[in-house]
Amino acid sequence: MSAELAAATLRSPVGLLTVVVSEVGVRAVWWEDDPRLGGSSSAGESAPDEHQRQLLDVAMRQLGEYFAGTRSEFDLPLDPQGTPFQQEVWQVLRGIPFGTTISYGQQAAALGDPNKARAVGAANGRNPISIIVPCHRVVATSGALTGFAGGLSTKAWLLEHEQRVASGG
Repeated sequence: MSAELAAATLRSPVGLLTVVVSEVGVRAVWWEDDPRLGGSSSAGESAPDEHQRQLLDVAMRQLGEYFAGTRSEFDLPLDPQGTPFQQEVWQVLRGIPFGTTISYGQQAAALGDPNKARAVGAANGRNPISIIVPCHRVVATSGALTGFAGGLSTKAWLLEHEQRVASGG
């Protein structure tokens, strides 16, 4: 992690998450076993400046509210790093309503080419801001759960959590 980034960890119902921020916004939400952490959930953490500390505090609070079932939308500045195509794909993810799913083909169609479902899937797989940029809301055309960096059981938990909260349960 470069010097301009700061990180903090959050214990969640889906495991330990590491939130990484830049001076601009949230750069990443990494899973406990993410190789970028070098095998340790606290690897590479630098002392945040005041702005980064505030970003981390807000991100941690909003993630906590999400898991508590009191937040369905995130209101955070984001700073994901990726290609222009990946950025477009991740922007579509941000528009998927809480508690719903779309298929990779529907996501590709939203980008103007339903034949790019595989490219969309690959870009989703590179989404650095899990949960906040909800790639877990994308499923196979059949409705089957496929590919997720946090694991399919975590994807299932997140979707069930959102459906339960959305239905008032």
